[in-house]
Amino acid sequence: MINPYMQEAKEIRKAIDTFAGNQTDETLIDNKAAFSLWRAGVQVVRKQILRFNNDLYRVNQDHTTQEDWTPDIIPALYTKISLEEYPEWVQPTGAQDAYNYGDKCSHNGKHWMSNLDGNVWKPGIYGWSEV
Repeated sequence: MINPYMQEAKEIRKAIDTFAGNQTDETLIDNKAAFSLWRAGVQVVRKQILRFNNDLYRVNQDHTTQEDWTPDIIPALYTKISLEEYPEWVQPTGAQDAYNYGDKCSHNGKHWMSNLDGNVWKPGIYGWSEV
């Protein structure tokens, strides 16, 4: 028999995750306490939001979390949610975390904007305009 409280908790979690997918980063950060803490050994899905070290991260691809794959060190699996207009550039590891047209970043003390979708190049090399 399924515990009715567990079923209700799963439905609430699903509603929160659905809500999160339709919100601005500012709204997500303002409501960060609503999101699950990152833990090792948990199956997560693309676009799911997790809390880790008081920051929010968006899952880039389905996977099972591992102790040595924390959100702050594996950009292929997670993207930090931030209100910084020009967050520090992070080398993409593939299409799942590549920069898209109009994305902004800072690199080597300069601000950059991506000129193309699927941009995995370092700013100043190809595919970026200095702002």
